[in-house]
Amino acid sequence: MNLKNLLLTCVCFLALTTCNTNANLLNCIQSLPLNLVKDLNNPELIKAQTPGGYAEFPGGNRGILLFNKNGNNFVAFDRLCPVNDCNQPMTFENRLLKCRCDGSTYSVDFGGAPQTEGFQCPAIEYQVIRNGSALSISNF
Repeated sequence: MNLKNLLLTCVCFLALTTCNTNANLLNCIQSLPLNLVKDLNNPELIKAQTPGGYAEFPGGNRGILLFNKNGNNFVAFDRLCPVNDCNQPMTFENRLLKCRCDGSTYSVDFGGAPQTEGFQCPAIEYQVIRNGSALSISNF
């Protein structure tokens, strides 16, 4: 095999591999319609007032997890398992969302990125905008 054929084979292989990965990600649930306003002074959010704290409340598909990253920045995730084959909401522990049905985990620090080998779809993240004690939580 000459160099030209080898390069062509490598380029085709990489193109097919890349397309396959992107096609799999297109099957992921990107976001769900959501538009909530929550007040940090509300008793249901008391645990989310401190850095590293969190609160869970109704909304989205399986409920919402609100996580206080550092005292000023918040992230919110739907507790729906990304594979969408589980009727139970994900649990939260050690900065990871965990699907009860398949044991897959997702990082709240990295945009819901899967932390379990073989899983590609991230957890559904919502945008959180803070204005004083009010938090606006919505899909991007």
